[in-house]
Amino acid sequence: MGTVILMQMPPGPDSMLVMARGIGQGSSVALLTVLGMTVGAGMVQLPLIALGVTTLIKASPIAFAALKWMGAAYLVWMGARLIFSASDTSVEQNKRPIRPLAAALDGMIANLINPWPIAFMVAFLPQFVDPHGTSVALQLLMLGTTQKATGVLVLSAYALASGSVGTWIMARPRARLWQQRIAGVFIVGLGLRMMVGGGASR
Repeated sequence: MGTVILMQMPPGPDSMLVMARGIGQGSSVALLTVLGMTVGAGMVQLPLIALGVTTLIKASPIAFAALKWMGAAYLVWMGARLIFSASDTSVEQNKRPIRPLAAALDGMIANLINPWPIAFMVAFLPQFVDPHGTSVALQLLMLGTTQKATGVLVLSAYALASGSVGTWIMARPRARLWQQRIAGVFIVGLGLRMMVGGGASR
């Protein structure tokens, strides 16, 4: 919970789009965009991840162990990128009216075409799966749903505060950069802990 909340907090492509919508069209349109990014995209992403990882575990426990190691390594790499990369998450404000369904669809598409969210879930969620426990698919669906639920909370906060907070953040690249770096340090530490401990499910 702490990890996924922290990962949602630094302004990235999703949150910047939400803030731009809030500033340009109001909080209701921004909230609908959030629902598309989380609930809509999750309906596509979570079944694919649950089916894929479950199939992998049944086919080869060794391959699943390798997936967890690669996932931990990917988290370290991802965190390092956040630490050392420049903050380039800028989104133009759009003042044109947007219909509610279009706002939700835009949010869903923006999340689905961004490889980062599903790559993070593939790397992160299996770390908490017990392959000898109850249904692996159910575990993954519950973990993924929890992650998406935190996304609703954090991104909705951006949507509701976008009029004032959004303008402040979007105008200060250094603030966004330091938020990115702090999250990156946390994610690197998490990945290293998973490598040393053999996964968070232990």
